[in-house]
Amino acid sequence: MIRVTNLVKNYGDFAAVKNISFDVAQGEIFAFLGPNGAGKTTTIKILTTLLKPTSGEVEIDGLNPAVQHNEARKRFGIVFQDPSLDEELTAYENMDFHGVLYKVPGKIRAERIEKLLRLFELWDRRDSFVKQFSGGMKRRLEIARGLLHTPKIVFLDEPTLGLDPQTRNQLWTHVRKLNEEEQVTVFLTTHYMEEAEKVAQRIAIIDHGVIVAQGTAADLKAQTGAESLEDAFLKLTGSTIRQEEASSLDQMRNMSRMFRGRRPGGR
Repeated sequence: MIRVTNLVKNYGDFAAVKNISFDVAQGEIFAFLGPNGAGKTTTIKILTTLLKPTSGEVEIDGLNPAVQHNEARKRFGIVFQDPSLDEELTAYENMDFHGVLYKVPGKIRAERIEKLLRLFELWDRRDSFVKQFSGGMKRRLEIARGLLHTPKIVFLDEPTLGLDPQTRNQLWTHVRKLNEEEQVTVFLTTHYMEEAEKVAQRIAIIDHGVIVAQGTAADLKAQTGAESLEDAFLKLTGSTIRQEEASSLDQMRNMSRMFRGRRPGGR
């Protein structure tokens, strides 16, 4: 479903992504992990049509997102780290507006909205304004909205950041259920190592623009002799606090603003 081969992205003399390769199978839950400034944001931007690679090949469901960007956008949903809901609209209105943008027919749109709001336990609050929602409810609504147009892939960038353990567990239960029912491919980033270990079938770790390891959580622990995925991650990437944290966050915020300004089928 996702294929990346010898991907390189340079910003002038700086190499943000250095000849990386990986693939994600249909229906797989795949975690893409790395410290701040490691190259995650740049890679996601390329996968979601916001950047063109310097060299290498990228495929999204057989499409080249750098060339066939309009068709590629129809194949995926994305949930950004920063909130992107309209808090002055109701939960149903946020969903409905998204469906209109993606040209989902009215009858199918209504059925799909009800199914997803029920799955994410928001149907009873469908007529409530989003500004009245808790952080966990907003996150569930964002994921439900990202799945409305029946994408083959959903990108989840730090989807549970700031949520309590109970809400995080509940959210992943819903995502896994939809993954199993509809074979939606899930590409996620997270800094919660126990979360990645629990939900992802395979993991790739990127650092300084290079994929330093990939495989199952068990593979990575065996490779490093670690008892937990967090220990394996630290052994592979080091324990030094990265100075790129602020710039990485700024890049992701800019990415969110850029993507929200684009519509499927538009320029």
